[in-house]
Amino acid sequence: MPSLKEARSRMSDAIEALRREFATVRTGKASPALLDTVKVEAYGGKMPLNQVASVHTPDATLLVVQPFDKSLLGEIEKGIQMADLGLNPGNDGNVVRVPIPPLTEERRKEFAKLLHKMAEEAKVSIRHARKVARDEIQKRIKDHEVGEDDGHRQLDEVEKVTHEFTDQIDELLKRKEHEVMEI
Repeated sequence: MPSLKEARSRMSDAIEALRREFATVRTGKASPALLDTVKVEAYGGKMPLNQVASVHTPDATLLVVQPFDKSLLGEIEKGIQMADLGLNPGNDGNVVRVPIPPLTEERRKEFAKLLHKMAEEAKVSIRHARKVARDEIQKRIKDHEVGEDDGHRQLDEVEKVTHEFTDQIDELLKRKEHEVMEI
């Protein structure tokens, strides 16, 4: 059943992509993934922060960005400010310190909406993978490559797998939303 295997693989990829996206959403705790979307003007172009510096979390309320090249300190600081993450970095000449302020209730609700949007996009990817698999199976049934009974079992299996992955998305969303709303 290559179509089911492909569908499962695509759905699994959608879950992984969602996990990466969720990691970039700020909670009350410091996490290096918060700065994954930051781009820094360096070496004649815009580069992801993680290619020009390492990010550490000495405690739950602070990120420390250690540039590989100290001449980029100002650009790193500017990149973090421009990323619109609501963070205020400070540069001490060696590293950029990024205190993580507690989230306001309004900001928590904005993040919760963003999480729901991300989860819905992942569900759309899963539904698309389901559609591709169903179309392939129905084509095989129509072309008499598989019997009707076997084809319908495969279609049922695709539905079952779709529900499993959709439930995983709901669970991830619930956990991350709880994390964001937690004070």
